[in-house]
Amino acid sequence: MSQNPFRYFKTSPEITQLGVLMYVRFPLSSRNVEDLLHERGIDVCPESVHLWVDRFGTYFADKIRKRRSEAMRRVKQWRWHLDEVFVKIRGEAH
Repeated sequence: MSQNPFRYFKTSPEITQLGVLMYVRFPLSSRNVEDLLHERGIDVCPESVHLWVDRFGTYFADKIRKRRSEAMRRVKQWRWHLDEVFVKIRGEAH
C-alpha cells in the first residue's frame, strides 16, 4: 500500500490541487494564485504555492495523463488526428 503524499501538509489535497493547477494552467505568478485563493477564503503564502508545484506538479500531471489515456482506450474506434499545414515559402507551397 502506498503512502499518502499529502500526509505532512495541513491543507487539503483539493486546495493543493487547485493552487497547483491555477499556477500551471494559467500564466499566473504565485502571488496571483495567492490572491485568487484568498478571494475564496483560503490563506496561503506564495512560498507554499511554489512548494506545492515542486512537490505535487508531476503527481497531478501523472493522474491527469492516466485518466486521459484510460478514457481514450474506452473508445473502440479511437485514432490519432493529424492536421496538415501548408506554408508558402518564396511562392512555393510546402
